[in-house]
Amino acid sequence: MASVHEFGRRKFPRGELLLSSARRNWTGMVAEIRNHPAGEIPPPVPQQMEITLALAGSETGRVERRGNGELQDTAVRPGTLWLCPIGLVEDSIRITGDLDRILHMYIGPEIFRDAAQSLSRTISPERIDYRAGIDDDFMRQVGYRISAELEAESSVSHLLAESLARAMAAHLIGEYGGNLVRNPPSPALEHFKMRRVIDFINDNLDSDITLADLSDVACLSRHHFARAFRSAVGVPPHRFISSLRLQRAQDLLIHTGASLAEIAFACRFSSQSTFTRAFRQHVGVSPGEYRRKAGI
Repeated sequence: MASVHEFGRRKFPRGELLLSSARRNWTGMVAEIRNHPAGEIPPPVPQQMEITLALAGSETGRVERRGNGELQDTAVRPGTLWLCPIGLVEDSIRITGDLDRILHMYIGPEIFRDAAQSLSRTISPERIDYRAGIDDDFMRQVGYRISAELEAESSVSHLLAESLARAMAAHLIGEYGGNLVRNPPSPALEHFKMRRVIDFINDNLDSDITLADLSDVACLSRHHFARAFRSAVGVPPHRFISSLRLQRAQDLLIHTGASLAEIAFACRFSSQSTFTRAFRQHVGVSPGEYRRKAGI
């Protein structure tokens, strides 16, 4: 996804990059948070779907952009959303006042092709609407979750990003891609397939696990697998795996003398600090406190 990060640099040469997924091994989605000064933005031709979310508002800042034969003039409030589909050449983009903490999410065409196939529809990602100022709480919540992941990386960061990218693509196709079938029934995940998936997860907790790995084990498409897994278990795959890894961390803290850094690495966290934040959120105390209370 390096070329997507390069696209962000080309489109926003004056935008201050605050956070980025560039070194996080994400697949399916790239994300970055930027501050933007007032002025004109050069509008290159996007090779990926761009979803933009204002994490903070502005008293005076507005975004004026022209594309697909229409002019959009949008006040920037917390939660404001914009869509720019693949291949759409915007004639102009102008920011009237400085903007802080704008989240840009980019999803590639292959994710849309997979989602369209899962929905049994033929749709080009270029057909997604060019929109501004959308009131869409689903996209907003996905954006906030991606923002939180950029702020504090979890042990399932890459799996979460891919899962949310696929969910977002399916949502965009259903809501902004024309007259499509919405909310198709979730396929059942048979017991023996679920057992096989869970065994695979337990056997590979110390390795990177992708949505593709799990869907292959279940013999389902990635989109159908994610929906079927959540329907069967009650939580999405990334949350299930995160919970198992934190349970493993608890076991390692009690039964081994491994350092916190070693346990963080064994449980697939990128650093001890991200492990400590996730552990405290899950268990209620820090790893060190948990170990001390256990008498280790």
